Amino acid sequence: MANLKDIRDRIKSVKSIQKVTKAMKMVAAAKMRRAQENMEKARPYNHRLVEIIQHLLPSVERSMLPLLEIREVKRIAYVVVTSDRGLAGSFNSSILRKAHNDIDEFGKQNVDIFCIGKKAKDYFKSRKYNIIESYSDFWSDLNFNQSMKIGSTIINHFLDLSVDEIRVTYNEFVNVATQATVSEKLLPIELNDDELSDTDFLYEPSKDKIVKSLIPRYLNAQVWKYLLESYASEQAARMVAMENATTNSEDMIKNLTLEFNKARQAAITTEMLEIVSGAEALKE
Repeated sequence: MANLKDIRDRIKSVKSIQKVTKAMKMVAAAKMRRAQENMEKARPYNHRLVEIIQHLLPSVERSMLPLLEIREVKRIAYVVVTSDRGLAGSFNSSILRKAHNDIDEFGKQNVDIFCIGKKAKDYFKSRKYNIIESYSDFWSDLNFNQSMKIGSTIINHFLDLSVDEIRVTYNEFVNVATQATVSEKLLPIELNDDELSDTDFLYEPSKDKIVKSLIPRYLNAQVWKYLLESYASEQAARMVAMENATTNSEDMIKNLTLEFNKARQAAITTEMLEIVSGAEALKE
């Protein structure tokens, strides 16, 4: 059995860690509320833009815009969105596992990777994957201009014919306790039958001009959505992970305290026996 000093030191260490996890939980909760507000503000705009684009695509010639060009897929770019830091449960591991499996299924030699977040960069760099660009240390100051810069680099990689398709793997915010790992196609833009409606609209000016104007905005909105969803999911995952860690530390403190009391009682009993034995020996 461990001595009293060792157990006392362990209890002290666990209590110190518990203070850290409580503080991290509170910080993550505050950040998540702000991130969730920004995400929920952007969702209606993005959904409506998707509906308009999906309604217009069947009526226009794809050849008029390079972003709409559908090619034979020989090479793919993957955009992997993770965080810069850990301590967020399975937030990063689920994304990296999904992206890794998809890339290996297509063939890593035919895939270019854009890493958003330090965790993705470290993961794929250590495994010698072809990383084209990486972005980190921007989450605390996340804004739409940064999103546009990241998006333009990714989109230009498609426009200069380096790849034939771009896919994005990220965490979608469902609720505080749930984040869904999603992999979807960013380019080329394809029709989604679920988004189509039978409503007939009149467009002014022409549909071609509207499509040329909306497609770049649509792509910027999509990249912005990926970043917002991922950031809100990260903070939610970290908040839940820190809450679980705090609960586990409380259980650990209870167990260590019980062990400490048992050890102290055993030490007292031993001392009493020694005293009694010494007294008896003196009598004899």
